[in-house]
Amino acid sequence: MRQALTIAGSDSGGGAGIQADLKSFAAAGVYGTSVITSVTSQNTQGVTDIFNLPLDSIESQIDAIFADFDISCVKTGMLSTAEIIQAVSDRLQNYNVKKLVVDPVMVAKGGSRLLEKNAVNTLVESLIPQAYIITPNIEEGEFLLNCKINNEEDMRKAAKELMRMGSEFVLLKGGHLKSRYAKDILVGTNVELSFSAEKIGSKNTHGTGCTYASSIAAYLAKGFDIDKAVQTAKNYIYEAISSSRNLRIGSGHGPLNHFFYTRSFDSAD
Repeated sequence: MRQALTIAGSDSGGGAGIQADLKSFAAAGVYGTSVITSVTSQNTQGVTDIFNLPLDSIESQIDAIFADFDISCVKTGMLSTAEIIQAVSDRLQNYNVKKLVVDPVMVAKGGSRLLEKNAVNTLVESLIPQAYIITPNIEEGEFLLNCKINNEEDMRKAAKELMRMGSEFVLLKGGHLKSRYAKDILVGTNVELSFSAEKIGSKNTHGTGCTYASSIAAYLAKGFDIDKAVQTAKNYIYEAISSSRNLRIGSGHGPLNHFFYTRSFDSAD
């Protein structure tokens, strides 16, 4: 069984972060390991508290994983401070990680900031250049480039500009654009592809970005080429959102149905 690692924050509500990543790994048939960077007090309505773990704890978790597991792909999510980003970056460089998926998590679904403003430069200078692929959404792309992205053509230009930061591939996610379809743009050297799916009317979208990125990481761990990994993850995220529409978990932005192909959500009723 292929093994993958997620380095991210813990979501006590279980819909995003480490919890969503491990569910996505499992759904893809990949064994998931984890390094927790921050503990959030969180539910479907928002984040009420964030506790960042000490750097030596984060570093020792990473060391423990690489001392024992054969990690085929690493995915990073919430890395809230410049110091945490630098520590993670240095450790991954030390272990010569080849397949790194960087999801530049900045803001939670409820609007809480998950990345300190002074940490952005460290993300751009230290971690993104190591990435095999980065997976920003429109808002994150706008923040990283200090520009507005209003349409698909803007997305293509922005994705190519984001590549200048050093990653091998960029997947710019277009779900925030006003459109009937959620279209994502993948660019790389001699690669420019789009992936489209009809938008689904549902408030249960908490953890969508985490799930998408970790699903890509899982399929990269299994040896898929980048285009097949993204397309398979796109199909998975569509079904996970679609099948969650009638779930009643929490009173805010509910989670996805990560295991939509099982009967785990059926009740005795």
